[in-house]
This record gives sequence, structure tokens and C-alpha cells, in this order.
Amino acid sequence: MLTGKIFDALSSPVRRKILAYLSATSLTAGEIAERFDISKPSLSKHLALLENAGLVSSEKKGQFVHYSLVRDNLVNTLNGFVQEVCPVGRPLKSESRTLAARKEKNDEKSAARGQGKE
Repeated sequence: MLTGKIFDALSSPVRRKILAYLSATSLTAGEIAERFDISKPSLSKHLALLENAGLVSSEKKGQFVHYSLVRDNLVNTLNGFVQEVCPVGRPLKSESRTLAARKEKNDEKSAARGQGKE
């Protein structure tokens, strides 16, 4: 489950700091390493875990690997989590599903009527 991987990734202060740095700009692995007093293999594991969770993406440019924050995955996961734990979130989520289902039925009816006229 991706959500579990994301929360596992967020459990580490080092990984949260990496995400904070990447929130401003993309950085190479070397630029990220300069900001921490940990071994490069350890940093590499942190980056791999963040990438595996879908929170960062990497792109090889020449001899360097550039890392960037994947904002949508982080925002969507945290938003979904808040909706689940927030007392107001569950009823609103249920209401949204009901409204979406009604809209889908109305769209299907409109499409069927449109096909019948041709």
C-alpha cells in the first residue's frame, strides 16, 4: 500500500529534512549529502526509500542524479489521511461519493438520450 510507504518514509527526521530541501528546488545527491552528516550509502538508502514511496523522483542528467519533490503524492496522501481522521472528513467524503454517483447516473442518462435522438 503506497500510503503505508509514504508514512514510513515520513517517520524519519532525515527524510523529512530531505523533503524540506527539495520543496524549494531540485538537488543532486551530492548537494543533498552536503547538508547531512551521514554516510553516502545511508543517504542513498533514504533517497531510495523516498523514491519508492513516490515522494521524490530522480532524473539522471549527465553524470549527476537530480532529485525533485513529487508534491501531488505527498499532498494527496496527507489530505486523504486528514479526511479519514477528521470527524468532519468522513461525512463529507461520503457525501462526495453520493454526489459523484448521482452525477455519473445523470451523465449516463444524458448520453443515452443523446444516442436515442440520432
